[in-house]
Amino acid sequence: MWQNTSVIDKMYRKLTVQVSLNGLSFATFDTLTNKPLVIQKITLGKFEKNTRIEDLFNDAFLKYPELKAGYDEVVIVHSNNLSTFVPTALFDEEYLGSYLQFNTKVFETDFFAFDQLEKHEMNNVYIPYVNMNNFFIDQFGSFDYKHANTILVEKLLDISKNNDERKMFVHVSETHFEIVVIRNQKLELYNSFDYKTPEDFIYYILFAAEQLHLNPEHFKLELLGNINEESPLFQMAFKYVRNVSLFNVNFIFNSFSEAENREHFILLHS
Repeated sequence: MWQNTSVIDKMYRKLTVQVSLNGLSFATFDTLTNKPLVIQKITLGKFEKNTRIEDLFNDAFLKYPELKAGYDEVVIVHSNNLSTFVPTALFDEEYLGSYLQFNTKVFETDFFAFDQLEKHEMNNVYIPYVNMNNFFIDQFGSFDYKHANTILVEKLLDISKNNDERKMFVHVSETHFEIVVIRNQKLELYNSFDYKTPEDFIYYILFAAEQLHLNPEHFKLELLGNINEESPLFQMAFKYVRNVSLFNVNFIFNSFSEAENREHFILLHS
């Protein structure tokens, strides 16, 4: 983590950049009030086969001056489905790749990292985007980085305190989504699925529910991320699950809209 050491030079500003293969989002924070100041989503869209994503990121840095401003703290959040949660009792830092090989294809050349969720006695093992990290080293020097699903699961666990009702949360991204089932700060299920159609979406939700003996007539399903009530994904879920709703974000940041708070839930809690 890069940080100013002089009190005189301290700016009380933090930058978080969430990166994926589809683009990046960033938010700036006032660290005195711990509130976000600016939030921006940058979609890269389709690009030519030989185009380096680092070059596209460089264009974004030229276009948005907030990315080049000075900060006391910079955090990079890696958003992909190359991660898995491991209980602390079963965790060994020497075997990171072994945990991931059960749900994703890994190679000897892959770089593995992990985030600790000490309060919840588990670790998130993942593959960060090394090329993107190298790009940000050139931009910022040193910085802290973590996985998006570390932030997602940790926050959902925190808000489930003293709630004995099992609840399914689904966080939606452009090409994949995460299913998180929690009861009273206990993680009962986490998994990530690629999807292309609303039918893919509801299939995995109902399959996960069946494995946990959750009745679609009774369990509560809350959706967050890149989704709204007009979304085909929401409409499909509403058709098959009785108690489906958008995740309540009224308690988050009133300086942004509900849609922004819901879509950028991970970024805003980084």
